[in-house]
Amino acid sequence: MQKKQATTSAIKNIALVAHDNMKAELIEWADIHKEKLVSHKLLATGTTGNLLHKQLGVSVTPLISGPLGGDQQLGGMIAEGKIDVLIFFWDPFEPMPHDPDIKALLRVAAVWNIPIACSVSSANFLISSPLLASEYERAVPDYDAYLAARIDD
Repeated sequence: MQKKQATTSAIKNIALVAHDNMKAELIEWADIHKEKLVSHKLLATGTTGNLLHKQLGVSVTPLISGPLGGDQQLGGMIAEGKIDVLIFFWDPFEPMPHDPDIKALLRVAAVWNIPIACSVSSANFLISSPLLASEYERAVPDYDAYLAARIDD
């Protein structure tokens, strides 16, 4: 697939997601980095969004709960260019009934070349990057060129 450049603005749309066993860890991490996070637009699935709002007092755009379709909703938003960063603390030891949705979310985030953090360490690297607070050019699939090529075939 052909690629094109997309500009990510200095104010990022950051999605925050955490499995049940990881919610406390994500809340603690977000509290530590609250000052940096609040300068961006925060979105979160179900319970995670409610916890972030209540415990940290930050503005969070709520999405559907992950098992009820929130992971797919988020994947669609990534494909539409509405999410710039994904912080997803998933539990590698706990099987999830919606595992296919989780794999699809991680796949679409990789396809659309957005930064992903799945642990405290990777989230720390991401939040401390100077790229978080500046415009950033990234290669994304050129879907228009793909469609044009398919029509010509």
